[in-house]
Amino acid sequence: MRKVLISALTVVAVALAGVTGSGISARAEIQLHELLFKPKKEREQYRRETRTQSYRMSDKSPIRRREVRFDGYPVGTIVIDTSDRRLYHVTKPGRALAYGVGVGREGFTWTGKNRITRKAEWPGWTPPASMRAREKAKGRILPAYMPGGPNNPLGARAMYIGTTLYRIHGTNQPWTIGQAMSSGCIRMANDDVKHLYSRVKVGTRVVVRN
Repeated sequence: MRKVLISALTVVAVALAGVTGSGISARAEIQLHELLFKPKKEREQYRRETRTQSYRMSDKSPIRRREVRFDGYPVGTIVIDTSDRRLYHVTKPGRALAYGVGVGREGFTWTGKNRITRKAEWPGWTPPASMRAREKAKGRILPAYMPGGPNNPLGARAMYIGTTLYRIHGTNQPWTIGQAMSSGCIRMANDDVKHLYSRVKVGTRVVVRN
């Protein structure tokens, strides 16, 4: 049924926006994505800032990473500020790279100190039983396991935080960066999570504050 629905929506999107010689145009793909995904407010903000790009093809964050003044933490520390919706990676005394992130929605926020215990490229996703039950109650059936790849919600890279269920990971929904929408994990655009992943090691200290 889902395949039939997606096929029908693709036809609608193509009819609305036309195609290029290489297939569905960027505009048609955006319209298809609008029919399939919400929330509208975040999607529209992301579209304003990347209006010439295809949703599926963009790994860029709507919040550009930049170097900032940042005091109080040793070099190498990752500090996640859930109120600012920023991840700071301390690169030298008094300086850090600031990345836009998505954080836990109301009821799923947390604070604490831990360390990166594992890193993975194109990680697979095993939704916790509690998440599967929550989503099932909403009429959405999550898989027991999803292999890594471009369609996986964990995106291109993941850094696992201690023995918790939480990760710093990529996303195939970059318009959610800067929002509070996750179940507690820290989302980064794929371009940013690759950048951070290449600069941190297992054992890196992680501080989550609000």
